[in-house]
Amino acid sequence: MTDPLSGASAAAAVRPRVLLAPLGVWALMAVVAVANGVFRELVLIPRIGEYPGHVASTALLVAAICAIAVGFFRWSPVAYATAELVAIGVGWTALTVGFEFLVGYVEGTPVSVTLGQYDVLAGQVWIAVPLTLLLAPLLFGR
Repeated sequence: MTDPLSGASAAAAVRPRVLLAPLGVWALMAVVAVANGVFRELVLIPRIGEYPGHVASTALLVAAICAIAVGFFRWSPVAYATAELVAIGVGWTALTVGFEFLVGYVEGTPVSVTLGQYDVLAGQVWIAVPLTLLLAPLLFGR
């Protein structure tokens, strides 16, 4: 079976070497996310409040992730197979969630508090960030 986007066969659909550049892109996204968090704490929350600051910050980060992904995939010389795009999305998501829990652990934040950031029923919108990371490669990498 051949991937119509890249011509790669299903057996050779994931080429580990082409996953290195997206790892660097994730590092850029992590720096942008930290800067976004600083902006949220220093600018947004003092001006518009805790919850609106959280929502605005999440929207800004989702937009930044999309812009970075569009830029990366538009200029990448690699024709990524669908399986590779899925692997990139899963990798970006796993790295981000893992980083978040690691930072929480280092700061002494209880796991329940970190998990609470994903509680949509409590009005949390953070889940949009990992979902964007998961789907961006498929949306913009074709």
